[in-house]
Amino acid sequence: MTPMLILLGLAKPVIAVGTDLVWGTVTKGFGTFVHFRQKTVESKIVKRLALGSVPGALAGLSLLTFLHRRGGDSMDHLVTRMLGVALIVVALSLLVRSLRGAKPKQEAGSTVLDERPWLTTVLGLVVGFLVSLTSVGSGSLIIATLVVLYPSTPLKRIVGSDVAHALILVGVSAAGHLAIGSINPQLLAALLIGSIPGVWLGAKLSLFFPETVLRPTLATTLLFLGYKLL
Repeated sequence: MTPMLILLGLAKPVIAVGTDLVWGTVTKGFGTFVHFRQKTVESKIVKRLALGSVPGALAGLSLLTFLHRRGGDSMDHLVTRMLGVALIVVALSLLVRSLRGAKPKQEAGSTVLDERPWLTTVLGLVVGFLVSLTSVGSGSLIIATLVVLYPSTPLKRIVGSDVAHALILVGVSAAGHLAIGSINPQLLAALLIGSIPGVWLGAKLSLFFPETVLRPTLATTLLFLGYKLL
């Protein structure tokens, strides 16, 4: 969403990030509600991620506030470069997952590893900083790493935990951008209106395209967008 808003000239980089974060907060709110009802949220994973991601997001927002006071050009330049890097990292992680093809065991229960909880918090810290600057990484980067850190946790619980945590992280980041004033209300309204038929169409199309096709296609697209931004 963010790179397309920038490349199509619909918003300046920092406005695109802020508007996308508020849009993501609304949409992830619905997703979190569904996952909680399905009991596919692992609270320990969410807490560990949030312990790092919230301070990371606040650090990123503090940097943006500092740059905002110095002038919009330096802030937009940083956001554009960071966004390009984040897109390439996400694309590479998708390609690696496609090549590996490994999936966690689909067990009835949930097993959370307690040996290295600090790694989950460090992951949250890094991603929280990136998301506050670029709005990218709250989903793909975290899921790719959680699959490695929690191999015995069912994939549906990893996805549910990621969505629930993303609501916290994106919500904090969106609130910061609201305080900075980097939100376009008209653009936000248009995105929310368009997302309803977009989600419906995407859900229908996903039934016909296997993940082995969708994942490399998405990765290639993100690599191209990241290259264009850099």
